[in-house]
Amino acid sequence: MSGSIGATTTATAEGGSRGGPRLSADLNTFLRLLTTQLRNQDPTKPMDTETLTQQLVQFATVEQQITSNQTLNRLLDLQQAGQLAGTAPLMGRRVTVESDRLPLQDGRGEIVLPPAGRASRATIEIRDATGALLRSETVALGPGATRWSWDGRDARGAQRPDGAYDVAVTGHAADGTATPLDFSVSGRVTGAARVDGDLVLRLGAASAGFHRLRELPGSP
Repeated sequence: MSGSIGATTTATAEGGSRGGPRLSADLNTFLRLLTTQLRNQDPTKPMDTETLTQQLVQFATVEQQITSNQTLNRLLDLQQAGQLAGTAPLMGRRVTVESDRLPLQDGRGEIVLPPAGRASRATIEIRDATGALLRSETVALGPGATRWSWDGRDARGAQRPDGAYDVAVTGHAADGTATPLDFSVSGRVTGAARVDGDLVLRLGAASAGFHRLRELPGSP
């Protein structure tokens, strides 16, 4: 199942039964099953209805299971439509998400670094789709979150086009020891979609799962 949303969200829920005819509502099907059973019944036990009863119970159980699955699918459709509709207020706003893909939008990209802890500084590396290093910079970490902005220029000063770029951040302790460092990226929400059952936010050419949202927008 997949769905998408842009600046405007429309959620449509359909009710009613979408399944085929029910066994219990189809007299012809029931009579056909009964006749087939009687034709193949053990002639030495003409009054034995135990097997027939068991099979009818099995048929009813399968029918009930199919109906339950159809109901669950309809509920899931409604839930997913509601989730997509819930992303409408985020359209056009800047959000912070946990991702290693940095969106460059209108020549601007932003990385959010955590407060200093074991690591007192961080090295940021930005690469293109081929893995070529475009920019590398070491940033001092402060007592609060540090926001580092990229102007879209590479090490030679050439302006890179808007898109999604790979980013890696390595923390460094005071003695120079490298340490893992969590970070987030910021970008403007341009859409939302459901991909393989997961709700995904589009940040220009980059995307991130809705569950990776770390900070709600403050201003456009």
